[in-house]
Amino acid sequence: MRKYGQFCPVAKSAEILGDSWALLIVRELLLGSSRFSTLQRGLPRISPTVLNTRLKELEENGVIVKRKLSGQRGHEYRLTPAGKELSSVVEALVVWGMRWARDNMDAEDMDVTFLMFDIQRNINVDELPGGETVLCFLFPDLKEFGQWWLVYDGADIDLCYQDPGKDVNVFVTASSRDLIAVWMGDYPMSAALTEDRLQVTGETALCKSFRKWFPLSAAAPISRPVEFERSGFGDRVG
Repeated sequence: MRKYGQFCPVAKSAEILGDSWALLIVRELLLGSSRFSTLQRGLPRISPTVLNTRLKELEENGVIVKRKLSGQRGHEYRLTPAGKELSSVVEALVVWGMRWARDNMDAEDMDVTFLMFDIQRNINVDELPGGETVLCFLFPDLKEFGQWWLVYDGADIDLCYQDPGKDVNVFVTASSRDLIAVWMGDYPMSAALTEDRLQVTGETALCKSFRKWFPLSAAAPISRPVEFERSGFGDRVG
């Protein structure tokens, strides 16, 4: 763990949370992830070795606890009171990041794996009909991971990047950049639909209720500085 040699609370906090991935692991735990495999889905570019190391460091510093699953194999990770208190820190970073840290987005930032995982955990299943519903997301611009399926069985919603072999109720088609822009509030959904940059086809009722079951990111409503509109990501949607 990096040491700054200062008694300043900012320095001491940075020693614990300033290493790569630490705050993103806390973000995922705050969003409800608790298993090692689920944390990996929210952080697709982290190696198992690094994730394991960061989890141990957070546990040693009293941010999380590791518990054996009752009656099952494996463990889960939970935030301690100290870890839960980081929610306000993460929320502040969300606001600051949406306003000031996203004006130089490049292709490597367009992580469709994280996008689909975030969509999975935010789909408003109360707006889906009873029984099984299969949603297929198509990204024509991607050679790999260009198709994803969300399968809702009335209780759980599963994310698949291989065809589950089920009839699809709705297809959502957009470039990865455009759907990320819509999800994050950078590209108005109404404009994307009108300009056919976002297409929703399939069962009529599900297409009509798209805006109800497909919520935007919780960060989408955060206002941006004028400079973002002129020269940031919003300028590069097209």
